[in-house]
Amino acid sequence: MADNRLSPGRHFIDGHLVDGPATTLSFAPASGTVLGHFADADETTAQTAIDAARRAFTESDWTRDRELRSRALFQLADEMSTRRAELIDLLARENGKILAEAAFEIDLAIPKLRYYGALALVEGGRAAEVKPGLYSMTLTEPAGIAGVIAPWNSPIVLSVRSFAPALAAGCPVVMKLPGQTGLVNGLLNEIFAATAALPPGVMNSFTESGNAAAPLLVSSPHVEVVSYTGSTQVGRMIMAQAAAQLKTLSLELGGKSPMLVFDDADLDAVVPALTKAVTTFTGQFCMTGSRILAQHGIADELRERMAKSLSAVRVGPGEDPASDMGPMIDRPNAERVDRMVAEAARYASVIERGGLVNPHSDALDAYYRPSLVEVDDTTAPIVQQEVFGPVATFELFDDEHTAVTMANATEYGLAASIWTRDVDRPLRVGRELQAGTVWTNTWAIVHDQFEEGGFKQSGVGRLNGLRALEEFQEIKHLVHAAPRSA
Repeated sequence: MADNRLSPGRHFIDGHLVDGPATTLSFAPASGTVLGHFADADETTAQTAIDAARRAFTESDWTRDRELRSRALFQLADEMSTRRAELIDLLARENGKILAEAAFEIDLAIPKLRYYGALALVEGGRAAEVKPGLYSMTLTEPAGIAGVIAPWNSPIVLSVRSFAPALAAGCPVVMKLPGQTGLVNGLLNEIFAATAALPPGVMNSFTESGNAAAPLLVSSPHVEVVSYTGSTQVGRMIMAQAAAQLKTLSLELGGKSPMLVFDDADLDAVVPALTKAVTTFTGQFCMTGSRILAQHGIADELRERMAKSLSAVRVGPGEDPASDMGPMIDRPNAERVDRMVAEAARYASVIERGGLVNPHSDALDAYYRPSLVEVDDTTAPIVQQEVFGPVATFELFDDEHTAVTMANATEYGLAASIWTRDVDRPLRVGRELQAGTVWTNTWAIVHDQFEEGGFKQSGVGRLNGLRALEEFQEIKHLVHAAPRSA
């Protein structure tokens, strides 16, 4: 039975919480039982949201009033702070995150709203007298309607990461949220509804479990910018479909983050950090430390310690404080990851098998224990393909040159990490890595003020920092002749 304490998730369109043309059930990944239900969108829902955003763009002061935009973003942050505990609890129950990770997500999102609330006020252009009596200036203007397509793995912070700079830039937003987190989405929509400073139509958000509404954000001539976070495969499709209109795209896509561990690394610091890199968000994270590259001198000790550490991870319900790692998003994804590891066993050495906690064919839970697979061929599928689960490869290298060559051997380039006591090596090696973020002796540190994004097939454009605002802006060059009077 559905838990009656959970409110049904509704859409937020044109300033109102609304139901959809269909209702879909939400399931707990820890048990497969029903948590509640949410409004499910179709193409008509998306078109209604686009129409509302277009009216807000042409008829409201949102595009010109920086103070209004700043005030709305700060109010959003305040409303999210008020409902922080609810969001954390619901993320743990519906998304499967452990409580600490759910809190981590919300506590990343709230200051991000405030950062862009401040940035809405301070961004500006340039001006100069380029010749006597001839003046030039640049003004930034909102590019138009922003379509945001957010993923289920971290629906709050990854949606905020896109819609907050869009709103700060002056763009009304139409956002598609995933069906896997329909109740969490509904709570976020209630926060939008409680934000009095948001004019009707400026923020529109709907949930879709199918694929009828989201494509309209890409194909509609009335949506000028699309910000998508998700798989590389879908990102390629979006880019192809947007080409007909030369639509501006911001795409953060897949990752296969190499973690380079050199002989002089502090393994007491490495092992717990790499364990978290494999298991945070149950490995359902674009920056998951899915490749451990170990120099030969420390490889035996690191292999043994990582296997022991991963086998000790306590898998349980996200809402249980004793859990180190929650379930995956659903049973089919847990079974998909299990098949990938089973296939890898045919060409690689499985150090820590992990696998389904309940392998029975009638099991409904999505629990999966972390796995570690040793591979000596960088072209192997388990190295080249994004697993999106708590699975890491273990690969050996001799020297810096080999480490860089191996790290760059996939089509992905989102992030990497270097572990060493050598003070110069991180810059020397990091400069050669094809990755948008490179950490030294740490992992998964993101700052709102600094850009984040991928090289190669991990995406185009950047989020966070000043550049995120630019993804949603046009630059207008104004030239004014005002010669001196005779």
